[in-house]
Amino acid sequence: MGTQKPSQRISEFETVETAVDDPERTVLSIDGVSKEYGRETAVEELSLSVKDGELLTLLGPSGCGKTTTLRMIAGLEEPSSGTISIAGETVTADADGPFRKPEERDVGIVFQDYALFPHLTVGENIAFGLDELDSDETDARVAELLELVDLEAHEAKMPSQLSGGQQQRVALARSLAPEPDVLLLDEPFSNLDVRLRVEMREEVRRILKRAGVTAISVTHDQEEALSISDRVAIMNDGDIAQVGNPGEVFENPESRFVASFLGQASFLSARVTDRLETGLGSFGLELLNGPIEAYDGAMIDVLVRPDDLQAMPTSEPKADGYVVHRQYNGPNFIYRVELHSGDVVHCMHNHVETFEAGQPVEVDLVADHELAWYPAE
Repeated sequence: MGTQKPSQRISEFETVETAVDDPERTVLSIDGVSKEYGRETAVEELSLSVKDGELLTLLGPSGCGKTTTLRMIAGLEEPSSGTISIAGETVTADADGPFRKPEERDVGIVFQDYALFPHLTVGENIAFGLDELDSDETDARVAELLELVDLEAHEAKMPSQLSGGQQQRVALARSLAPEPDVLLLDEPFSNLDVRLRVEMREEVRRILKRAGVTAISVTHDQEEALSISDRVAIMNDGDIAQVGNPGEVFENPESRFVASFLGQASFLSARVTDRLETGLGSFGLELLNGPIEAYDGAMIDVLVRPDDLQAMPTSEPKADGYVVHRQYNGPNFIYRVELHSGDVVHCMHNHVETFEAGQPVEVDLVADHELAWYPAE
């Protein structure tokens, strides 16, 4: 998809992971885009910009509008309203021009199932979109990309002779071949087993950063989004709930939805006075990540994650609550504890520290960072 540009030499891919051509240049701009299907609104007045060389992931639950957004960027769906611009050119219908079809946009796509041509070799698959280059230029470009994705020894193989991870790298190389302004990845790791998925996340990020391409990925996998992205856009009900770098959105979620969607969240009820009064004791207001003065005397909910809390066995008179469930995750247990205050929290422990259901426990707040909070519901 897209128009070929003059082929780069492989040395131009040899960039450090964080380097981009011009980090201030906006390559993709989405302004007030909506998509309606009859009476149903899939995307509502969504606005977003992506910088040159940035890898941004649209993350959210099923039905939140992330795939529809990706399809509108690709030109596979036409927005009901709003504009999309790629590399400074509007690709949606407006007073200056018509809606641009997928083949008229400088966009590459890596599909969920890779969509390789089974009757073509690896080299032929990569060369498929290079019809504006002559034979020597095509061969040179294919060689560059085979080296980039570490498949030089597999050029003559058929897709059926490759592993899932190798097929994914071929699909990535084929999409990068015409040097698109924007590369779109639709749930790129969903067809891989867990071990290979982790390995390929690192590999794909390496390839994209070496190529210096601007990329937008779509996933519902939180770990994937947080591990590969420069920024993450959390979507809910057809719009963006929060966008920021992975650390920002995880540690300082701007809403209860984002807090609950990312990781395992619990909420500790607290009354604000000159201190923070909770079912686990009294704490200084400096524990919180933002100004709290306006909530003096009010109830708030403090976000705590399993690694912020530690349970200890104790006698019933000293207990803060009781273990009601435990979840074994291999290296650790996650214990669900029902506090006497009525709050339910989760505590993470090493797998050798075991508690039984019904066991009375004290719970300590051991967080070494500021905690996000929200007005009580």
